[in-house]
Amino acid sequence: MLEQLKKTFPLCADRLTCRFWDEMRTSANLSEAIAGFPGQVAEFVERPGCAGYLPDLARVELARERLRNRPHDAASAEEELQINPSLELLEVAWSPLLPLLDGELVEPQPASQLLAFWRHPRSGRQRWALATAEELLALKMVAEQLDPQQVAATTGRPVGVIDAILEKGANMGLLLSPPSRLMRDDGFPVPENTPGKFLQAEVFTLQWHITQRCNLHCRHCYDRSECADVDLARGLETLDQLRAFCLRHQVGGHVTFTGGNPFMHPDFFDLYQAARDRNLSLAILGNPVTEGELDALLQIARPAFFQVSLEGLEEHNDWIRGRGNFSAILDFLDLLRSKGVYSMVMLTLTRGNLDQVLPLAERLRDRVDLFTYNRLAMVGEGANLESPGPAEYQAFVQKYLQACQTNPVLAMKDSLINIEREQQQPGL
Repeated sequence: MLEQLKKTFPLCADRLTCRFWDEMRTSANLSEAIAGFPGQVAEFVERPGCAGYLPDLARVELARERLRNRPHDAASAEEELQINPSLELLEVAWSPLLPLLDGELVEPQPASQLLAFWRHPRSGRQRWALATAEELLALKMVAEQLDPQQVAATTGRPVGVIDAILEKGANMGLLLSPPSRLMRDDGFPVPENTPGKFLQAEVFTLQWHITQRCNLHCRHCYDRSECADVDLARGLETLDQLRAFCLRHQVGGHVTFTGGNPFMHPDFFDLYQAARDRNLSLAILGNPVTEGELDALLQIARPAFFQVSLEGLEEHNDWIRGRGNFSAILDFLDLLRSKGVYSMVMLTLTRGNLDQVLPLAERLRDRVDLFTYNRLAMVGEGANLESPGPAEYQAFVQKYLQACQTNPVLAMKDSLINIEREQQQPGL
């Protein structure tokens, strides 16, 4: 019995004297002995010279033991957010105690804390942490079914901040969240070696063309029509609709601002801030901007990525996008890297630049985080250019897939690549 107690409460066992074990009341039932152990420690430490934190440490070790013995069943909520049933909150009067569980040498001092113990619903890992104010708010909101809009109004914070608190609680595993409701039909054919994420979306993306204004006039542009900028009031309404849609379908929301050049929209920064205030992740698809404009963007939120375009090596690119564009893009990629912004380069694939893609990828190897391409849309001014033929394109894809194995910046986007991948059988 004593040996089992020492295994269950090893930290306390190392700190209790032989006298404690000699005087300890034993029980015929091991589970009762384990449950009553913190109380016996509390009686013993009332004596002079005993560490006052030991009863709380025993309660912490008991909470860990209950968590360890709890079976793990991968779980998610069926309809609404729920509190993880494995969660236990423990109020203690000494701090810090949790570092002792991780083998750190600390000396706890009197200080009230609320500790959380839980098993992550997906991984099954045992977790413990100090319960922060945000995590307690998330638990309170779910327990009392509080509306995020009302909580936001009460606390004077954007509703996206409240959404993010709930999202963090679900990511930590304190809360159980329903699965994504954006999924392919049950009868959708799934080839072998295809990952499960092929069937279910975790994020819904709005690629938002907020303006036709552009400081370039590219030879392959598919739309130079006159079109009014997105009105600010209508834009805010659109963002509200996007947030509501994503919450309803249990997916993350993402906005990629583009145009034209989105920075040329007169209310771009207001729209970017508004998207941030709704807990939507953000990105830019546009042209190089000044360091000042980039800093203004970063003051609001760091984008998930900033994508610019190149159409081949310098001579061909500048013929498509304008003189000096190639060097301007390279300089801007260096600026993005210096600011810690994830950078992407997109190429529009034509017959004219087919043989320049992989040499360009080598130029970008240490300069960009991701490089890929779209096939030419032969509409608008793009109708004046040529797409590669089927045989040319298949040969290109084979070389591209081979290069992907050695150049880490190359990514696969075009769905036609799956034709070749299916033949090579690595999965779609």
